[in-house]
Amino acid sequence: MSDLPSAGELPECIEVQTADHPRAAVIWLHGLGADGHDFEPIVPELGPLPLPVRFVFPHAPMQPVTINGGAVMRAWYDIASADLVRREDERGVRASQRALEALIAREQARGIERSRIVIAGFSQGGAIVLQSVIRQSGPLAGAMALSTYLPLSASAATEATPAGCRIPIFFGHGSYDNVVQPQRALASRDQLLALGCPLEWHEYPMPHSVCAQEVRDMAAWLARVLGGAA
Repeated sequence: MSDLPSAGELPECIEVQTADHPRAAVIWLHGLGADGHDFEPIVPELGPLPLPVRFVFPHAPMQPVTINGGAVMRAWYDIASADLVRREDERGVRASQRALEALIAREQARGIERSRIVIAGFSQGGAIVLQSVIRQSGPLAGAMALSTYLPLSASAATEATPAGCRIPIFFGHGSYDNVVQPQRALASRDQLLALGCPLEWHEYPMPHSVCAQEVRDMAAWLARVLGGAA
């Protein structure tokens, strides 16, 4: 009997390998209204990495989003207000956290050690990454959180695990971001630091996006966390 998670737990994904026989994996979650193709072009821009990597880009489910007038689009959870705090969609956040956990489990079943798995995400996807990373039961190589914030922050301290709070975090944000306000990201950064997370903060003169310098910084960070993997 297969050790892979059941198909019902796994979102559809796009996969890109930097070479045959990958020995590491990066699971990268897109933002609201995008899909798994959104960050696919970034793979060659990250340059040579210290070992063969499988990049996994899952598609979020289609669902109505309250803040967008109930329009149906790909979303990891519903958003009810622009401040991202009131009426948080706890059920949706936790469902997407479980989907990410299933993707991590699949990489393990395919022979990738936890110490060689990175979880990454932009905006909504990054929120799921931060939700998940501090609650991990075992090690990961790291987590990249881009233009995002920590959701369900009131439960973070009580649900965080010792293993999760030892996982390195790359946190990048734009100083002109008008979607996830910089003060929201800074509050999340400070909360994660208070939990003892080894967090590397990067701020860029950009809006709600990714810039060339951030890509270079991510490439250097990935080389470090994967190059030092056991």
